[in-house]
Amino acid sequence: MALQEGTDYKKLIEAALFVSNKAMSVQEISESLGIKSLSIVKQFMLSLIEDYKARDSALEVIEINGKYLLTIKKEYLAKVNNLAGTPDISRSGLRILAYISKNEPVMQSKLVKIFGTSAYTYIKELLKNEFISSTKFKTTKNIRTTPKFTEYFSLNK
Repeated sequence: MALQEGTDYKKLIEAALFVSNKAMSVQEISESLGIKSLSIVKQFMLSLIEDYKARDSALEVIEINGKYLLTIKKEYLAKVNNLAGTPDISRSGLRILAYISKNEPVMQSKLVKIFGTSAYTYIKELLKNEFISSTKFKTTKNIRTTPKFTEYFSLNK
């Protein structure tokens, strides 16, 4: 689609980031809004980031692994986090995920040693929710967090 007169594409991109439940790449934004030029989308995105930096706002647009996310600034997050829905992760799964994120990459065999054989159940849960990835390594698996983990918990690594 060619850019149309009278359309505020920066606001359209802002709206897309607001309603999206995940961080979006320039390509994804371009495709979802029907804007063919990636460089134009990137230009609007960088302008939007600068706008948020200049505002006195609790929100910000951040880049995570080449994707963009409209999120709450860290200094406000702790105060409003209780209003957000809880993640679909069991308490034990969350403990294992925290361990993985702090020590990644982690061998599955080490997780089983630390957390017991129930770790297999929670590793499956975390894989299903796409918070971790697993690759075969000799007789065990090498486990690390995914970009979805970073996006979901709004972390800058």
